[in-house]
Amino acid sequence: MRSPRLRIYDGPREGTGGVNLAETTQAHQTVTVPLAEVLPLLRDAVQSQRTWLRDFEDDEITISMDLYEVILAYQYYRRPSA
Repeated sequence: MRSPRLRIYDGPREGTGGVNLAETTQAHQTVTVPLAEVLPLLRDAVQSQRTWLRDFEDDEITISMDLYEVILAYQYYRRPSA
């Protein structure tokens, strides 16, 4: 007799609201969401020192080139003066 497989429900398969799901393989999915939806949650998780953040420390993210350039400039200008 086959044992039942546990599956995690991660929401609807079709994009709703600002979310756009794109299935790249059966085992790996990507989600496109507005940055404004993610930042407050990530900020709270960092401030609260949530341990689940460590699970994603080595994950790579894709951001637009203009956001990357702004982040680099911010990193450069926020350095303390010598």
